[in-house]
Amino acid sequence: MKPKIDVPGNGPKYASIMIIGEAPGREEVLRKKPFVGRAGRFLTKILEKNKIDRNKIYVTNVVKFRTPDNRKPNKKEILAYADILEHEIETIRPRLVVLLGNTAIEAVLGKYPVTRIRGKIIKIADRKLRSGSVLSYKILPTFHPAVAMRNRKYRKLFEQDVKKIRRYH
Repeated sequence: MKPKIDVPGNGPKYASIMIIGEAPGREEVLRKKPFVGRAGRFLTKILEKNKIDRNKIYVTNVVKFRTPDNRKPNKKEILAYADILEHEIETIRPRLVVLLGNTAIEAVLGKYPVTRIRGKIIKIADRKLRSGSVLSYKILPTFHPAVAMRNRKYRKLFEQDVKKIRRYH
């Protein structure tokens, strides 16, 4: 599968924070920008509530196209975009990577349920990339904003996690 890029990552080239979601939705494809739909507006609202300027954050997705019926990307699709995502991380060189939901967690860390690792800062020391570059950064896994919008319990936990982003801003 040749990766198709309908919605590229967006933000400052050397942002200290990178946010990675699952895949663009309808509104994101129309506007060619990640996280501008309902979940994106919710994410921006929670960032603003915590005095975090979204314009200083690089935002992207694991896959860069809208999947059929907006379904979760499959393993083949995730693998097809792995080099592109790794290149984004290498180019941006963030101090903190925020993973929104299970798909982003699986793409970057492997298979871990968000409920087990959310809110924990994970140090990635001297990670060797396919290009030969070596990076060190931290990861903060949390819920996808779409899940946090629908579930009051997860919303509170999501907001607690977003507060942790401030110290990297």
